[in-house]
Amino acid sequence: MQRNQSIGYIDAPVPKDLDLKVAVDMLRKAKNAVILAHYYQTGDIQDIADYVGDSLALAQWAAKTKADIIILCGVHFMGETAKILCPDKKVLVPDLNAGCSLADSCPARDFAKFVKQHPDHVVISYVNTTAAVKAMTDVVVTSTNARQIVESFPEDTKIIFGPDRNLGNYINSITGRNMLLWDGACHVHEQFSLEKILNLKKQYPDAEVITHPECKQPIIQVSGFVGSTAALLKHTITSDKKQFIVATESGVIHEMRKKSPDKEFIPAPPNDSTCACNECNFMRLNTIEKLYNCLKFELPEIFVDEEVQKKAIKPIKKMLEISEKLGL
Repeated sequence: MQRNQSIGYIDAPVPKDLDLKVAVDMLRKAKNAVILAHYYQTGDIQDIADYVGDSLALAQWAAKTKADIIILCGVHFMGETAKILCPDKKVLVPDLNAGCSLADSCPARDFAKFVKQHPDHVVISYVNTTAAVKAMTDVVVTSTNARQIVESFPEDTKIIFGPDRNLGNYINSITGRNMLLWDGACHVHEQFSLEKILNLKKQYPDAEVITHPECKQPIIQVSGFVGSTAALLKHTITSDKKQFIVATESGVIHEMRKKSPDKEFIPAPPNDSTCACNECNFMRLNTIEKLYNCLKFELPEIFVDEEVQKKAIKPIKKMLEISEKLGL
């Protein structure tokens, strides 16, 4: 077994004849562990997880779990969020290299300077940020609750919103606010091709374009529905439409097909690829084999500086409290 944490995961051979689903289930029960997976994980990881959800749901489940070990199958900031909420629990991730382009676009040192330049502003940070950025934030949001939390502040409140400029622009457009935006973006949602989506609409004239608000404005403008990952999933379940062009990370289509097997889901393609879908390279670093080794050896583990944890937990708890009051 390779325990060198510099590679980011446990590099141990997994027997070819091992039924990983059974093995993971046995280890999870023996160690009182819970497996939380994001919708953007591969289907095999989603199927084996205890809970599958978006960033808000993962934070809510982490805050409530009675498990001794939390395994977060997603990206690094999600593991940090779980650790901030549960400092007394062991939080593991299958691969520490599973980062986030959006979180990386907002370095804590640079964001601190930006905040200092605007001392009269409330700081609202997207959950797709590092623990250090959350520690200088007044309230955290996800795409599920961003609009409602922004609207919970008086209309004349000066707000810094970071790091996603596309989500911030969308929230500004639907609320009439004029938030000051950090210039960051998600590489997956930035890369959708308007031209290719319009071509898909010609091929599937009855299909509805559904879009995540992290996408650019031109994509949002041709969409029939815009919402968070969880909202997109719910919409496909309740809608009378039978075909959807899905402009978000294609991993969520796995759950869409499970919930609505009679409907067709067409992944929206990115600009610079012949691939018919758009995947997060970071999310796909997690594999079922890495999940098994992570649970078996209880590595890699997420750690958060104690002082950062004490500061960062306040805006996260505020988000959870507001979300609960709003029924989100």
